[in-house]
This record gives sequence, structure tokens and C-alpha cells, in this order.
Amino acid sequence: MKISVVTGPGRAEVLDAERPQAGPNDVLVRMRACGICGSDAFYITIGGIPPRQGHTPLGHEPAGEVVEVGDQVSGIAIGDHVVINPMVAPSGIIGNGGPAGALADYLLIENAVRGTSLEVIPSHIPWEVAALNEPMAVARHGANQCKPKPTDKVVVFGAGPVGLGATLAFKSLGVSHVVVVDLIPSRLEKALQIGADAVINSAEERVVKRLIELHGAGESMFPGKAGTDIYLDAAGASAVIDTALTAAKKGATLGIVGVHKEPVPVEFVNIMSNEITIVGSMGYPDEIFEVTKDIVANWKKYALIVSHTIAFENVGEALELASTPGAADKVVVTF
Repeated sequence: MKISVVTGPGRAEVLDAERPQAGPNDVLVRMRACGICGSDAFYITIGGIPPRQGHTPLGHEPAGEVVEVGDQVSGIAIGDHVVINPMVAPSGIIGNGGPAGALADYLLIENAVRGTSLEVIPSHIPWEVAALNEPMAVARHGANQCKPKPTDKVVVFGAGPVGLGATLAFKSLGVSHVVVVDLIPSRLEKALQIGADAVINSAEERVVKRLIELHGAGESMFPGKAGTDIYLDAAGASAVIDTALTAAKKGATLGIVGVHKEPVPVEFVNIMSNEITIVGSMGYPDEIFEVTKDIVANWKKYALIVSHTIAFENVGEALELASTPGAADKVVVTF
């Protein structure tokens, strides 16, 4: 079979490898789609990640078809369409430093347990949509960390895949009003299509002023605060933190799911006086298959997140496209 691996700094190659065989407790999956994550470009740039630096298999957003089932595995059959939890692989995280990656023709799921390591999905769900399961679990966890209530008013900064996924998550959790902020008009249009109640183009509008118009004025000892209850940073930009804390009323929550590459200064007098909660979000401790049901129920909305599908034989093109700022929203490799 073929597998895409990082072989050195700035270099990813497609290599030949032996097709795995399923043991009695394993499942072998024929890959059908795998999303490209921003971390893939990072691994290529640095030449891999420990403990497999210099030879890192890529791909941790997998969906595929079961082709072999060990005789001790229950609840899974040959031909099932599945999404996979890369975090629980016994030998190491799939596509994140472990010995296997999902940008390959086949992927062995060791100690396969339905609902833990993989989950079956209906066959009518397009493969490229199924491959969103992992990043949408990241988005779902970001929303869950903010502990939203149906009466809350929410703003999501960043209409990339995770920001759009978080918007869908908040709406699925019953939040009454969700605003999405971004600089790119096409992304804001997608946000409206998937169910955002309003959008703000931060290149053209004053975000805090517009939030006050949408969510009313917020309680605070300082004037000019918005009635927004939850701010979710899915952009990873310091300007987002500045804007959110400028707007945040007493008791507001700021969630961080976007990756910040540089330290961000924070005015703690504002945090103290307005009793603002700042909460981080990493991965998906419980959400990997929680989000699957929503993807199945609303797959046509999730499909809007995918901007490009590229065949595995052109995986180099897919990796380059995904790593080029502004060139694509979500790239999915298909097999």
C-alpha cells in the first residue's frame, strides 16, 4: 500500500508499505477520506514530531470502509462505513506521532471497540463529510467547555472549519443567538448558510459596537460592554482576545480553541472587576463520537465546510494547498 509520511524538514513523501493484517481484536479499514489539518503542515516544516522525528506518518481525520474484522471483535462488520478516534490507538496517536497515519490506503485499528476506537455511520453520508468527524469533535469540545445555556448569546471569532463547527455545536446545544466574526466575506456567507444568526465582517465593522446592537448592552462598572455571554476564539489571533475582553460584560466567558503562536497580554484588572471566566479547550476528551450524531443528522450543513476534495494520488498538492494561507477552508483527501 501507499502511505504519506514526513521524511525530513520540509519534506513529505508517499512511500510503499506493507498492508497491515487484522489480528483477532483488530479491524482493518480501507481509507476513503482524510482531512488535512494545520498541524500536518507544522509536522512537515519541523521534519516530524517525537518520538518518530524524521519519519512521521500523516493523517488524523479519517473515515473509511471496514475490510477485515478480527474474530474477537463485536458490533462491526465488513463493509461498514466508520469514523475513527485517532487518540486511543494503543501504539500511539494516529497521524500525530504514532506509527500509523490515515493518509494511507489502509489503516489498522488495534483493539477495535465500537464507540471507543471507531463508530459506524450510515452509508449515505459522503466520505468527505465523514472525515470532518475529528475536527468537529475539537469544535464541539470548545463549545462544551463554555458551558452554554439556551438563553446565552454567543459570538464565535473565526469562520474556518473549527469556528464553523463550533457554530453548529452551539446551535445543536440549543443556544438562542450565535454571531460569527471573520474578515473573509465568503466564510461569513458559509456561517449564515450553516445557521449563524448574524455575522460581522471585522474588516468593515466595529465589532464591539455591532455586538451591542445585536445583543444589547451588558452589565459592568465600565461603559460600552456588550450583552454577549460567551466569546469563543477559534481564530488564534491576539486581536480577538483584545476585542472579546473589551466587549465582555460582568460574568462573561471567553473560550480559547484557536492556537496562539505568540504570548498575548491580558489586562487582569478587567478580568477581576468583571469576573470574566477564561477557559481553554484542547482535543476532545468525550466528544469524538458525541459529534457524530449531529454530523449524520445535519450532514448537508457540515458539507459546506469542505472547500476542496483532492485524490490521494495528488496528496502533495492537497498538503500544499492546505498550508497556503487563504487558499482553502477545509481540504479533504479522498481515496
